Amino acid sequence: MPKRLMLAAATALALGHTLPAAAEDAPTAETVVATVNGQDITLGHLILVRASLPQQYAQLPDEVLFDGILNQLVQQAVLAETLENTPRRVEMALENEQRQMLAAEAIDDLLAGAMTDAAVQGVYDEEYASAEPEQEWNASHILVETEEEATALAERARGGEEFAQLARDHSTGPSGPNGGQLGWFSTGMMVPPFEEAVQAMEKETVSDPVQTQFGWHVIRLNDTRLKDVPALDEVRGEIEARLQQQIVDARVQELTDAAEVERKDEGIDKSVLSNLDLLEK
Repeated sequence: MPKRLMLAAATALALGHTLPAAAEDAPTAETVVATVNGQDITLGHLILVRASLPQQYAQLPDEVLFDGILNQLVQQAVLAETLENTPRRVEMALENEQRQMLAAEAIDDLLAGAMTDAAVQGVYDEEYASAEPEQEWNASHILVETEEEATALAERARGGEEFAQLARDHSTGPSGPNGGQLGWFSTGMMVPPFEEAVQAMEKETVSDPVQTQFGWHVIRLNDTRLKDVPALDEVRGEIEARLQQQIVDARVQELTDAAEVERKDEGIDKSVLSNLDLLEK
């Protein structure tokens, strides 16, 4: 040890201070916290259990959880040793879990290199950069069973009666109690006859009866607006989710096409999928 470090150590000891642990003594995932009949339980095992706890337990402090998790793993270890042979269903479950976890790691590695800000920006530019503001409509309606009823209600609304009250009193649709209000909607959100009627209306006017598969509608167009193209941050989550799925799907298809996959399920009764008894044979 260099003289300056020896002096620092001697000074610390003389003052009653403890020396910091060496870097190699810092705990790692491989640090053994218990040994059960020669089988090591490591800090990594505890960390993984802690990470998988239900929400109500995961909120507890580590100081509270540490001993409980360690005791649980010790108990599981001594119980597991009482089995002479590992049941095949347990081996299958472990095989499934390993396959799933390795696939998840492969996806993480794939996305780590492919999900870049440039890729997200590229999708945004392609889909939104040249997009025009979207037309939206705000309307209310009264839904009744016959054209005659709809005609009479349209005349009453045009004659000065409050449209919302007419909807509350006569509409059979779910929006009736709310005065017939449908809120804001854009192209494609309403059935075609309704949408076509709304698009042809002037603001604050009442339509003639409009028939759809739901019945006869009297429509009041309350307002219109142009919805601005969203900023990147507003749609980033949606773009990233879609892009991730596209990247994964393309890679999985590529790997599957290159793999030697031989399906042997022809002739198997698919109802056996729910037969848990087969796991015991």
